[in-house]
Amino acid sequence: MWPVLLALAGAFCLALGSALQERDAVRAPGGSVARPGLLLHLARRPRWILGTAAAGAGVALHLVALSGAPLTIVQPIGVSGLLFAIVLSAVFTRRRVRIGQVAAGAAVMVGLLGVVSLFPHTSVPPHLPLGTALVLAGVVAAAGTAAHVAAPLLPAGPRAVLLAVMGGAALGTTSALARVVAAGAARDPAAVLSWLTVLAVAVALFGGLLQQNAYRTGHFAAAYATLLIADPLTGAGIGALLLGEDLPADPAAQVVAAGAALLAIAGTAVLARARDRNPEARAEPPAPPPNQENRHDAVDPASPPPHRPTGRRR
Repeated sequence: MWPVLLALAGAFCLALGSALQERDAVRAPGGSVARPGLLLHLARRPRWILGTAAAGAGVALHLVALSGAPLTIVQPIGVSGLLFAIVLSAVFTRRRVRIGQVAAGAAVMVGLLGVVSLFPHTSVPPHLPLGTALVLAGVVAAAGTAAHVAAPLLPAGPRAVLLAVMGGAALGTTSALARVVAAGAARDPAAVLSWLTVLAVAVALFGGLLQQNAYRTGHFAAAYATLLIADPLTGAGIGALLLGEDLPADPAAQVVAAGAALLAIAGTAVLARARDRNPEARAEPPAPPPNQENRHDAVDPASPPPHRPTGRRR
């Protein structure tokens, strides 16, 4: 039970840290999707540093839990932080916690728990060659970069979901790499000093940049819910495909898992469409009226021609 309790405490710390980070992420200068310098700017903000420390404590508890249980057990417990995050964000920004948000958050939690709890709870010594880890990190980096480039073209809600999906994928990849490092360190503490650790830190920083940009949209609940979905599903998928952990083989379990996934996706869509944005987030620029972009250059054919003096001025 101790990995479960540590994972639950880590979920609360992560929710608290993320809610604190959001306050400064929405106020940071830059465009709708900020460049890597965003992390340097936020690193000078005491409240964001406090949030990072709380999130770091949550990650540390999460990693310790991973050393005693497989990804398919530890990762789903993180979804309990969603309701923590919704309530904490509303308290910090002095907003009411709406029943619809709580219901959508509960749907995400139930759906995600239904998906991942159906994975067989087996634990095998994980092993991941460095070459495979480099390819995995490269795929995540390429997909995340494409999302970072395309995100400014989207409205705030879909932009939050897109960035959080890729941020969650990066953090889920970090968890899978950390699972290998932590299991190795349990046998030999010197295993921490490896290239897998360096790679995990680099992928985590990239995921953090995408995560903070998702928070900048003001749709914190949708961003955090999407992050909680993408992170464990990515981690569990890597665990099943590369680390030797099993997938559900029973057709009935697969059907139930598909229904639970749809429930989680529906809850996230409700959160993304919610109009209750963080009031501190910058307003979205209004879209120009159709065919009116160059109105100052247009000439109304029904209007009289402008008067042009013909005589010379004396």
